Amino acid sequence: MHSGIGRHLPSASGENWEYREPGTAVLTTVSAETLPQGTIPASRLSACLPPAKLWLIGAIVWGLAMAGCFALSVHLIGRSGGSNAPLLALIYGLGGAIAWMIALPFINFASHGRQRETRLAAWFLFLGMGTIAVTAGLFALQYRLFYAQWHAPFPSRVWFLQQIFTTASALYQFAVLGLRHFLPFAFILLFAVSLHMSRRSR
Repeated sequence: MHSGIGRHLPSASGENWEYREPGTAVLTTVSAETLPQGTIPASRLSACLPPAKLWLIGAIVWGLAMAGCFALSVHLIGRSGGSNAPLLALIYGLGGAIAWMIALPFINFASHGRQRETRLAAWFLFLGMGTIAVTAGLFALQYRLFYAQWHAPFPSRVWFLQQIFTTASALYQFAVLGLRHFLPFAFILLFAVSLHMSRRSR
């Protein structure tokens, strides 16, 4: 499969592209029908990197929003936040901020030049799954740090087994007790942000 770079050229006769072979600097003008399979449009690659303002400020805002959703879940709905709710709020906030910064390049790559429905789906999928995954990872890391004092010395076989079971236990606990803090407020915010960003993105 080819992995060259293609750049779209407007043409009255149809869809034309400039194609560059992998490992060369030679550009060849080809039609859309003869463009090699697997070619990546250069405009999509350049669109992967989001504007710095949206990337950084958006991460801060989304992180604060996720921490706020956790606080609302605990104090408004009355769900248990555990014995260290402020630390968990920090984990949800950092999870949201880091997930935003990771998700944006993937969102831009998947949705560049696509229909609004595709952009909406990209925002909802990548930002939503990214927020859950990063928050779960940070929760597992905190869980592991807490139990590290009882673990066997590194790098023994027992130590590796303890890491696996501790991480698995943390992820299970997050799935059972942690995911609910995203509902309903984070889900509503995710849909609203995805809808707004899909309208303004092109």
